[in-house]
Amino acid sequence: METKQRILSKALKAFNKSGYGAVNLFELAKSLEMSRGNMTYHFKDKEALLKELIDQLWEKLTNGRVAKSIPSFQNLHHDAQLYYRLQKEYSFIFHDNQVLKHPLIAPKMKSLSDKTVKDIEMAIAFSIQLGNMNKEPAAGVYKNLALTSWMMMFFWSSQQMIRGDKTKEDGEKVIWSLLLPHLTKKGMASFKKFFGEDYLTSLGEGFDQSMESYINF
Repeated sequence: METKQRILSKALKAFNKSGYGAVNLFELAKSLEMSRGNMTYHFKDKEALLKELIDQLWEKLTNGRVAKSIPSFQNLHHDAQLYYRLQKEYSFIFHDNQVLKHPLIAPKMKSLSDKTVKDIEMAIAFSIQLGNMNKEPAAGVYKNLALTSWMMMFFWSSQQMIRGDKTKEDGEKVIWSLLLPHLTKKGMASFKKFFGEDYLTSLGEGFDQSMESYINF
């Protein structure tokens, strides 16, 4: 591995483990068994490392997305999985509000987020046209559904960290749980054909409708 890529790989691991703000270049260089001067020859400061890693993430996000081509739920499934993979690979970016607000990434994230919400709206409209989804039951429902679905993609790992959830499940089943009530019979048949019959039984724990389990005396 060439020196520049070796530095980036080590920096990414360090940022993910300790957070961007907690890592200093001296310790990073020491872990690479090189002098700080040698490392800064390739990256003059920590922000230069951040920029390179953000460019890596951005290339994978923009080149890997497919929903922009055909607004189908199958393509949104692909894009959701892309989000979840990259959240794990670059967790320090998604978990750190200061990094998300950094001028190197904030405009890009806003642009990408707006585009993703619009892609989900297009997929919903496409499904209505195909007869796979019912028409909107009340004004605002489907725009809110698109926004919530994006939130389940973008903030899934953050909410896991806050709640101490250590399961390996991603948030896509939550997204489909929100969409399923709006599917027509044709849409449900298409859903089962794509995901398989068993997927419906794996969405999560059944809801307890009895009040006894919620009331404490």
